[in-house]
Amino acid sequence: MGAEQGTSAEPGKGAESGKGAAVLRGLALFDGLSNDQLDRLWSAGSEWPFESGDVPFSEGKPADFWWVLLDGSLSLVRRVGHQETELGVMSNPGQWAGGFQAWDAHGVYMATARGVAPGRLLRVPAEALGEVAREWFPFGVHLIAGLVNTVRSIEAKARQRESLVALGTLAAGLAHEINNPASAATRAVDALDHATEALLSSLRRLGESSMTAEQFVALDTLRRGIATGGEELDALGIADREEELSEWLVSHDIDRDWVIAPPFAAAGAGVELFGRAAAELKPRQLEAGLEWVGSSLTVVSLLGEIREATHRVSELVAAVRSYSQLDRALVQQTDVTEGLESTLVMLGHKLRGRVTVVRDYAEDLPVVEAIPGELNQVWTNLVDNAVDAMEGSGTLRITVRGVEDGVVVEIADTGPGVADDVAAHAFEPFFTTKDVGKGTGLGLDISRRIVVERHGGDISLESRDDGAVVVVRLPLRPAES
Repeated sequence: MGAEQGTSAEPGKGAESGKGAAVLRGLALFDGLSNDQLDRLWSAGSEWPFESGDVPFSEGKPADFWWVLLDGSLSLVRRVGHQETELGVMSNPGQWAGGFQAWDAHGVYMATARGVAPGRLLRVPAEALGEVAREWFPFGVHLIAGLVNTVRSIEAKARQRESLVALGTLAAGLAHEINNPASAATRAVDALDHATEALLSSLRRLGESSMTAEQFVALDTLRRGIATGGEELDALGIADREEELSEWLVSHDIDRDWVIAPPFAAAGAGVELFGRAAAELKPRQLEAGLEWVGSSLTVVSLLGEIREATHRVSELVAAVRSYSQLDRALVQQTDVTEGLESTLVMLGHKLRGRVTVVRDYAEDLPVVEAIPGELNQVWTNLVDNAVDAMEGSGTLRITVRGVEDGVVVEIADTGPGVADDVAAHAFEPFFTTKDVGKGTGLGLDISRRIVVERHGGDISLESRDDGAVVVVRLPLRPAES
C-alpha cells in the first residue's frame, strides 16, 4: 500500500535553507513573495517525495498539513457510496491542497490524494502556514477566517435545528408510547379501589350471615377453580356468557346481577359454578358469596393489567436507555441489532398501524467496535426517511448480515424509489427533496459523517423495483486515524 501522511519523509525536518527561492520562484502560486519569504516558507516545511500509489493525505482526516505540488501528479478521489470517484488530478506544479487547520481548527481533507506519476510535494504544517500568512497577509487571513467561521456557524445552526426537530419528534413519540400504559395503569388503579371496596363489603356481609369456616373454604375452592381453569372466550362469547349468567341470577332472586355477572363471564365461568355455590351456601349467603368471588376475580384481573402496563413502561425506559447510551462507554463492542430494536421502539408511534416492519437478522452476527449512540442517530434518520418516503404506509424491511470484515445493514422501503440524480446528491449537506419546512437536508449528511468519518464504514443509497434501500457497511473496528 502507499505511504500515509508523510511516511516517506522525516516529520518536522525542515527543507534545506536558502533553497526555497530557487525551487518556488517559478510557481505562479508564489508571485509577489520575496526571496526571503520563499526561503522562510520552504524552511517551515519539508520535501515529501512520493511514488505511484502513495497517499499523502486522506479524506476526512485532519487537514494539518498544506501540500504544494512541485512535480509529478496525484489523483484526488472521494468515496461516493461504496465506490471511489475521481474528482480531479493535481499535475501542474503549484497546485495545492489541505492546510485548512491554519484558519479552522476543525478543518479536514475533502478528498484522498493518491500518487499517479512519481514526484515531490512541499509539506508545510498548517500551524506554520497560519503564522506566516497572518504576518504577511493579515487582512486576507481575516477574510478567510471570517468566511470559514460564517459557513461553520450557518452549518452548526442548521445541524442544531435538525437535532432539535429530531429530538422533538422522539420526545413526542415517547410521550405517546408512555401515555398509553400509564393511562391504562391509572384507570386500573381507580377500578381497583372500587373492586377492593366491594370485596371488603361482601366479606363483611358474609361474616354477618353466620357463614361457617367450612362454607368459606368451599367458596374459596370454587374461586380458585375459576382462576386456574376458566374457559377463554372472545368478546362475543363473553357477552353471551354474561347474559346467560344474569338470567340465572335474576331467576334466583339475586339483585345486582349487572355487578356480579361480568367478572365471572370474563373469567370463563358458567352457570354450573353458580349451581355449585348455591349448593354450598344458604340463600341469604349466596348473593354476598358470589359478589365476594366476583370482586376477587376483578382484583386479580386489574392487578394483571397494572403489572402489564408498568412492565411496558419499564420496557420503554430500557429502550430509551439503550437508545441514548447514557450509562455506557463512548466506544464499545456493539450489537447492531440492539440499537436497531431500540430505535424501532423510539419511533413506534410512526410505525404503528399502516407500516409493516420485517426483520431479517442473520444468526451469530459479529459485534462491532463503535459508538452506539451515534449509530442510533443513523438508524433514526434512515428509518424516519423510509417511513416518510412511504407516506406512512408500506413495508419497512431491515436486514442485517455479517461479512468477512464487519456487518452490513440494509434499510429498505416500498416507496417510489429514488431517481439517479437524487441518489447522486443524497448525502450532500442541505440537499433535500422534502417540502419547505419538513427537512433540513442534513439527516443523510450526518449519517454519512458518522458512518464514514467516525467509524470507517460506508453508506450508499440504491433504488430498486419495489422502492429504495440504504446500505450501511460497518467494519469490525474503525481504521486507526
